[in-house]
Amino acid sequence: MRFTRRHPLLTAVLLCALAVLAARPADGPHAPGHGSASGIGAEVARLYEEAAAATERYEAGRREAEEQRARAQRLEERLDRERREMTGLHEDLGRIASSQYRDGGGLPLTAHMLLADDPEELMRGQRAVRQAEVSLDKAIDRSERAEARLARDEAKAAAAWKRLEKQNTELVALQQGIERKLEAARWKLQGQADASVAAGACRGAVRLDQPRTRFTTHWVAPVETYELSASYGSGGTRWANRHTGQDLAVPIGTPVRAVGSGRVVKVSCGGAFGIEIVLRHAGGYYTQYAHLAAVAVDQGDRVAPGQWIGQSGTSGNSTGPHLHFEVRVTPEAGSAVDPVSWLARHGVSL
Repeated sequence: MRFTRRHPLLTAVLLCALAVLAARPADGPHAPGHGSASGIGAEVARLYEEAAAATERYEAGRREAEEQRARAQRLEERLDRERREMTGLHEDLGRIASSQYRDGGGLPLTAHMLLADDPEELMRGQRAVRQAEVSLDKAIDRSERAEARLARDEAKAAAAWKRLEKQNTELVALQQGIERKLEAARWKLQGQADASVAAGACRGAVRLDQPRTRFTTHWVAPVETYELSASYGSGGTRWANRHTGQDLAVPIGTPVRAVGSGRVVKVSCGGAFGIEIVLRHAGGYYTQYAHLAAVAVDQGDRVAPGQWIGQSGTSGNSTGPHLHFEVRVTPEAGSAVDPVSWLARHGVSL
């Protein structure tokens, strides 16, 4: 009370400021249920990149492991052939020794020559046998060295294969951990989107650290990979009339790309489309990206082909996570054209 009596003007100013703050709409970065304006969306994008990198490392490791396993199998087959060949050589050497024993017993060469009808023929035979023995000994020696070398190589390939299999198992565990974090972050992001739609006020752009990708074409698909859940012109109980766009089923938080260069003419966070973005392109056409979980652009921004403009979700009248992509001749609903044929004219298959 003492403060009030001494500073009546300051008290009035403070009361007015509090009244203004209380009357402000909940559309700022600290609106109820919104959380950080950039935290969760950026986290989802970062986890997407980590999951993609882990998947890439796993796929590379899996291919390398398969190559090492195939190499180990090839070496094992060669080792088996080498061992069979060595067995045959030993058998040949044994047959030569048996033949010599049967023909001459244990008599020395001099005795054989004295008893032989043709000593020269006997000498030629002995030389041939000796040459065969030497050749077989050399072949056996080569085969033993080859067998030892193949056994070492096969052991190394098998060890490398097992090591890579262990690394891949660890990568799978890492990838699963990232996926669990990503799933939790996705639904947290969607919760913020639902709060924005309920309030009818957008949080503002969440600037994402987009990887440096230079597209060689002027037009791209709105998402990198997807499953078609509803096509343009399809009927059903979900729509009052025919469906006005392509529904591309993607997980919550999937980066959504501008299909071509243009300007952001609308960012909205209420109504049946939930969080939506509308772009104007050259030639007077417009593209709409709806049921988003977050936006990465503000109204008036210029965008380039393939630029991330938001993150997919399931806001508004949506039966599940997907991107509703629409092409229009005006920025408003009711002027849609077939997006598949429109993109096809620009060289993009959707």
